[in-house]
Amino acid sequence: AVSQVQFIFQVTHIPTLKLHMTGSMMGATVEQFNHAKSQMGTLKEDPGNEAKLKIYALFKQATQGPCNTPKPGMLDFVGKAKWDAWKSLGSVSQEDARQQYVDLIDSLLAAEGPAVAAQPTGSAATFDTLLVSTEDNITTIRLNRPQKKNAITVEMYNEVIKALEQAGKDDSVITVITGSGDFYCSGNDLTNFTKIPEGGIEQMAKDAGELLREFVKAFIDFPKPLVAVVNGPAVGVSVTLLGLFEIVYATERATFHTPFSQLGQSPEGCSSYTFPKIMGNAKASEMLLFNKKLSAVQACAQGLVTEVFPDSSFQTEVATRLKAYAKLPRNSLALSKQLIRGTEKERLHTVNDQEVERLVERWLSDECMQAIMSFFQAKAKL
Repeated sequence: AVSQVQFIFQVTHIPTLKLHMTGSMMGATVEQFNHAKSQMGTLKEDPGNEAKLKIYALFKQATQGPCNTPKPGMLDFVGKAKWDAWKSLGSVSQEDARQQYVDLIDSLLAAEGPAVAAQPTGSAATFDTLLVSTEDNITTIRLNRPQKKNAITVEMYNEVIKALEQAGKDDSVITVITGSGDFYCSGNDLTNFTKIPEGGIEQMAKDAGELLREFVKAFIDFPKPLVAVVNGPAVGVSVTLLGLFEIVYATERATFHTPFSQLGQSPEGCSSYTFPKIMGNAKASEMLLFNKKLSAVQACAQGLVTEVFPDSSFQTEVATRLKAYAKLPRNSLALSKQLIRGTEKERLHTVNDQEVERLVERWLSDECMQAIMSFFQAKAKL
């Protein structure tokens, strides 16, 4: 355990949290909050003073609300630093602070090694790259590589497929996908392209194509309403898949970027069909061909996002809506989705196959290889 973690709390004892509120899907539950607090003591490395002050401030905000104590004297350096950190959170709600506290502890633990996923109710499945939980008729699949901006590895692709299969069969009413930390998802982890199997680049491209096909298929065939809770910037496949969700909620600081041509690649996630249908050919081309990055407000105006919320109240407002949806009759929602999706499911599968076939071609092209090499060279200079 990290002894230095303790000093920042030496003035304020941290009791077990007792709040008279019902845990919501998007706001961490009391149990999750207390678990995160206990997990803090298992950190092997000192997370640094900045992180420790953030932990302290989020804890105070979650348990007491906005800072309401007098500012310490100038000579009380530790007390003043703690007070400033708490005061900087302003009017962030207790629910949002509680969730941010859990996310921060999760990210610190993840940075030290593989994430230990929360167990879904009634399930024996475990995940290394996801946090999956079911509560109040809502199954939440949280991408959990915050130190890598939730970039999708081969392992995460497979785990999302497995998590969706599990969620499709459980007793929940709706399923939510979101991200840990500040990012929703930064798209493909391009180190996937550096792991060349014995069959060479051709085998790598073929295997990646089949995995992508199954990944997108899991979204096309998912039987329940899917809700994307975009908690930060979204890139690549995490954006193109949004056309397959029933609802997309975004924080005001979210952005949506599909830089395929920059990387010598082409669209996936059925976006070559869903994006023109949602926003029209001209706007879709601007994103998919010419790499235009949209703000959350722009994405909402173009129909890709359902609603945008202020970052300070994002988690709370989304949680309120989701809890209301989760009270609706499960079978009625599922059957209604099947009616809507059934009219175009065959078309979506065809588009998925066509996109994967084109992407495999692109991955084997000199243009794509050169673009990826340039990406790593530029990254190495940073």
